[in-house]
This record gives sequence, structure tokens and C-alpha cells, in this order.
Amino acid sequence: MKKAGILAMTLSFLLSGCAPHFHLDFLGKEKIEEVVLIKSKAREKILVIDVEGIISTVSNPSMFRREGDILSRVYFRLEKASEDKSVKAVILRLDTPGGEAATTDILYNEILKFKDKTGIPVIALMMGVAASGGYYAAMACDHIIAHPSTITGSIGVIATLPNIEELMTKIGVKMNVIKSGKMKDIGSPFRDLTGEEKDVIQDFIDYFYQKFLEVVYSNRKEFLSLEEINKIADGRVYTAEQALDLKLIDEIGYFDSALKTALSLASLKEANVTAYTYYPKQKTNIYASSLKTQSLFENKSMSYEHLFPYLKSGFYYLWVPELTN
Repeated sequence: MKKAGILAMTLSFLLSGCAPHFHLDFLGKEKIEEVVLIKSKAREKILVIDVEGIISTVSNPSMFRREGDILSRVYFRLEKASEDKSVKAVILRLDTPGGEAATTDILYNEILKFKDKTGIPVIALMMGVAASGGYYAAMACDHIIAHPSTITGSIGVIATLPNIEELMTKIGVKMNVIKSGKMKDIGSPFRDLTGEEKDVIQDFIDYFYQKFLEVVYSNRKEFLSLEEINKIADGRVYTAEQALDLKLIDEIGYFDSALKTALSLASLKEANVTAYTYYPKQKTNIYASSLKTQSLFENKSMSYEHLFPYLKSGFYYLWVPELTN
């Protein structure tokens, strides 16, 4: 790869948070709509909300994209559901390797607030991957179901701190830093961490990790002791069967299982299954994606530099291998 290309890729990474976001509404329709995915004779509804992709406040920029970042999408739907008295349960479909620690924790707490405010049960249905932050978010739900092929777990924290010092040297670019204290540029991509700085970063990792463990324990203490959680929370992922054996989830099943549980917890015999979407003509059944722009994981030919906007420096509840598959 040419130096200019490398430099452009690097700068796109460092400046990605400042990238403009344009949106064109060629369809002339900016209103989110409710669609019925499974119709019944009942008036009551069970709402399906999808948590897909990286849990982040960074949205995938596109001039055709109506939806914002994943947190705002889920928050908007929870708020809309709380205003609809006919919504009696929510099925939260999780297909995510996790994401930013802060955003994940906010999502978790918004689900708890929704339950406290409405008394409506929320059922987690894990899809292909519900790891790390995806598992963290599931902890806010009343019942956790995983598909037989789900990958979950990955209880842990990782910090992404890129180092491009050697690259900048090869290109012939030098960064001058004037700072007020020795720790002011900790984690700078332009130099290695010192031993003392690594200890500081590790303290942060340990703090976020402890918070993750506390969230798991507070929601699974009926099944697991804190000591048992510590033994299995080493960052590894688990199959659905392993997760069930370890009591990290409640059940292995499919959408029918989640629907049955939702009806039971809501004390209903039947209900309409609905969703909120900007694409009512395309979301016609329970398996139709709610996000009609290509997701991060659908494009198998995506080059690594396209992942950079999702990997700003920080602390993550994230299963990293999913990014490079």
C-alpha cells in the first residue's frame, strides 16, 4: 500500500468522529411507522425491537440512512412503546458483539427504566451473536433465550489504543506535544504507553470489568454466585448449550419460544406482533431486517479501514474477533 493511502487511512481513523453526515429523503417520507408482523384478533401488542451491530453512539453515515446510532434507535422505540397502552411486552432481539462500555451501560439502564416505568416485561432473544455488551444488555431483560447457534458470553473489557508511531516515522511526520502533566496525552496514538500509563489504563479496565460482573451477578444471582461468575467471566465466548449449562441464559429456542414467553409474562393468550420502522413495505415479517442499510457485518468484502469509525479510542464491552470475520 502506498504511503499516501496509509496516511489517508490513518487520518480517516483519527478524524472519523468529525465526519459530516448528510441525508437525502428521496422517498419523501421521514415518519416512523408501526407494522404488524404477526396478526391476531387481539388488541394487545408485543413489540419487537432489534439491537443490531456495534453498540455505539457512532452511526454508519449514509445519505439514505434514516436511523441514527443504535442507542437512539432503541431509546426512541422504548419511549414510543411506553406511550402505547396496548403494548404489553417487548422482545429485544440481540445480534451484536457489544460495543462502547458507556453506551452499553446506558442502553442497559434505559431498558431497566422502561420496565420500571411501564411494568412491561422484556424478553431477550439472542440471534447469531450476543456477546460482551450484547450479553450486558440482555441482563436488563426478564428472560433470556438464545438460538441454538448463538455465540454469547465474552464477559470482559478491552481498550483500543492504536499506536501509529512507526508508521508516522516512515512517512516522515513528527508530532510535537506540549502538555500540562505527564499523563495528559495518555493513550496517544503517536507513541507507546509507558509502564506507569499501562497501570493506569489497567485500573480503568478493572473498574469497568467489576461493573460488568456486578451487573451479571445482580441479574443472575438466583442461579450463580459471584465466585461462579468470576470463574467463567474470563472473556471467552460460549455456545448456547454451554451458556445454558453455565446458567448464563434461561432457555434455548427460536422466535416462537420468545413469543410464548412474552405472552405468558404479559398474561395474554394471543397478541399482534409489531415493530416500528421507516421501511413498512420492506419489513413484512419477523425475520425481515429493521435496518435496510448494509450493516457492518453484512459486507464481507469490507476493508479494515472501514471499521475505523466504529473503533474510536476508549473502553469496550466487545468481542473483537467479530470485527475481522
